[in-house]
Amino acid sequence: MPNWKQVLISAVLFLVIAQIMHTLFAFLMMGYYVDPAYAGVWSKIMMPLSGPPPAEFYYYSIAFGFVSALIYVIVYTKFKSAVPGDSAVRKGVNYGLWIIFLVGTVPGYLAMYLLINLPAGLIAMWAVEMLVIALAGGIVIAKFN
Repeated sequence: MPNWKQVLISAVLFLVIAQIMHTLFAFLMMGYYVDPAYAGVWSKIMMPLSGPPPAEFYYYSIAFGFVSALIYVIVYTKFKSAVPGDSAVRKGVNYGLWIIFLVGTVPGYLAMYLLINLPAGLIAMWAVEMLVIALAGGIVIAKFN
């Protein structure tokens, strides 16, 4: 049985890391977001009009990010004995790389490239962003659980 206090703390910390990284990478990739050629691919939640996303987008982002983080933490608590590593950092890096990133992220981005009219450079940068989040978040998850 997981310690729910630790689960919630690590999910919130994962969420904070993810939100910070999403913000930093959004500034790095702003050219893609304001390019008129891709205006039609963004959801109406993210860009109902030209300009920055409305507050509702951030509310959804935080809620969805927390649910995702909670899933990652719960999966780790169920399978942590199978995650290789002799320290929390090594276990976290392995979990972040092999489970969160390679199993949970890469297949989705490959499908996204096939299905949505987005530049490969943007999807590649999202993958780099998620790799950073997965590694840092995996360490946090392993340290608290």
